[in-house]
Amino acid sequence: MSHAQSRTGNISRMESRPEPARPPGWLPKAEFDSIFSRVPRLCVEVVIMAPERGVLLTRRDIPPNVGAWHIPGGTVLFGEPLVETVKRVARDELGLEVVVGELLGYIEYPSHYDNGLDSPVGLAFATEVVPRLPEAKELPDGCEWFSSLPEGLYEEQRDFLIGRLGFEPFGTEPADQ
Repeated sequence: MSHAQSRTGNISRMESRPEPARPPGWLPKAEFDSIFSRVPRLCVEVVIMAPERGVLLTRRDIPPNVGAWHIPGGTVLFGEPLVETVKRVARDELGLEVVVGELLGYIEYPSHYDNGLDSPVGLAFATEVVPRLPEAKELPDGCEWFSSLPEGLYEEQRDFLIGRLGFEPFGTEPADQ
């Protein structure tokens, strides 16, 4: 997968499966980079929360910002409905099937633009995992539940989770679940 279209791409604890066929609207990396160096990039954020576990975050294993915690998300492909994008990103990045709930808000990323990257805008959707929430040991490598937010989380996402969803900042331990 192009790093620009999948943030983690890491499902190593899951059964290995053949790479899915590219959906319509998928761009070769050079074309993607050329286009999104000049225009805003629409993304979705897959927000998975549980009262007893917190929020599910993933650690980036591809540039930019390798090692940063983030809300799983990805680029909306040309002609792709938003709900389908959320489902695709949850499947591709987390190996999970989700039901898409309400739009929680949007996240702008001035840090990307200020650092010469691109200009993404993420629409954050509440989601519910079906048939059930995975236990910590069932998550892909680099995914953890957090009841308070870890250091190293994207600043814009931290501000969103604190301001919009009431999370506590900068806990250093993942939730026990």
